[in-house]
Amino acid sequence: MIDIQLIRDNSAEVIRRYEVRNFDATGPVNRIKELDATRRQTQKQLDDTLAEGNAIAREIGQLFKTGRSSEAAALKEQSLLLKQRAKDLQEQLDMAAKELSETMTGLPMLPHHSVPPGTTEADNEIVHTEGDLPGLFNNAVPHWELAGKYDIIDFEAGTKVTGSGFPIYKGKGARLQRALISFFLDEAAQAGYTEYQPPLLVNADSAFGTGQLPDKDGQMYHVPSDNLYLIPTSEVPVTNIFRDMILNEKDLPVKCTAHSVCFRREAGSYGKDVRGLNRLHQFDKVEIVQVTHPEKSYQALDEMVNYVTTLLQKLELPFRVARLCGGDLGFAAALTYDMEVYSAAQKRWLEVSSISNFETYQAQRMKLRFRSQDGKNLLAHTLNGSALALPRIMAALLENNQSEEGISIPAALQKYTGFAIIS
Repeated sequence: MIDIQLIRDNSAEVIRRYEVRNFDATGPVNRIKELDATRRQTQKQLDDTLAEGNAIAREIGQLFKTGRSSEAAALKEQSLLLKQRAKDLQEQLDMAAKELSETMTGLPMLPHHSVPPGTTEADNEIVHTEGDLPGLFNNAVPHWELAGKYDIIDFEAGTKVTGSGFPIYKGKGARLQRALISFFLDEAAQAGYTEYQPPLLVNADSAFGTGQLPDKDGQMYHVPSDNLYLIPTSEVPVTNIFRDMILNEKDLPVKCTAHSVCFRREAGSYGKDVRGLNRLHQFDKVEIVQVTHPEKSYQALDEMVNYVTTLLQKLELPFRVARLCGGDLGFAAALTYDMEVYSAAQKRWLEVSSISNFETYQAQRMKLRFRSQDGKNLLAHTLNGSALALPRIMAALLENNQSEEGISIPAALQKYTGFAIIS
């Protein structure tokens, strides 16, 4: 949620900034101002009523002590009226606070000033491109055909066991998966990230804290009997480790990494985007998360983009970096960079990482704060990014490195795979 003080101080500027998201915030912002004023006024009335009631209670006590019981009885009548008024005011306050919270929750994060205008991914701004696009031999095929040819991924068995979008890796395909995970975790450790192994299910409070609820409710797998959610990314459990915590400023930034299986319903996906490994319901991913000082969060964002860049360079994959436009920006993000690798056989760019600064959006929900050097408790900024998601990395590696002899493995992975070629 955004800071309500921004709406109090400059609601017109807040509405203008939301226009970059193609979102008309006029109605919600005006309602928030009304509810906030009502809540504050009601809170003052409640405080005054309680204070008056407490004063009368003390006076009644004194009257009884001095034997003036008739005067005390008269005041008790007034005290009962004040108690009922306090009860009514508390109910009004709770109703205003509830509607205010719901209205605030319905607002996406304010976009950063550098977010370009636009409505779809076609309007995203390409800020960097690196690497030569590979030229393939005449009989080159997409990864889903390579998977069968070299017996490394079994899509049909996965469909039989579970359903579409749940592939089974085998042989050198499974070893390549494991190699990528180990490579990404080792690289993250060298970059100063502490490794975690989080739960694969979270409660509703955790899903709300990082912004999956209520925005992405329909995209998550839900276990109704226990009211738990299968994680769409390890960002959710890892960031929530710090929910309701007050960190020390000297301990910032907090840098975390985790490998996890991820689960996404991907409702509404269809067409060429779902072929093979392009879009799955279950996949592996290594995530990086940072909790930072607000003044240093955009420096941290740049560092995270540069870090993922080094991974793609070591994997020898051509890639590009896109700054997402307002219409393509995630609900909780203030600024997002997408990292895309080129898939030679499919002749298209595939997103393999989104790296986002959420500023105080998640911290507001999670009550994640830090104690500054002057003793103030302030909201932290949170960031996360894929480093990296495996399916499309695997797709690009298989397609771009195929030849008549087999599929070559990048040098950086060979110490993890134990082989240099899949043939």
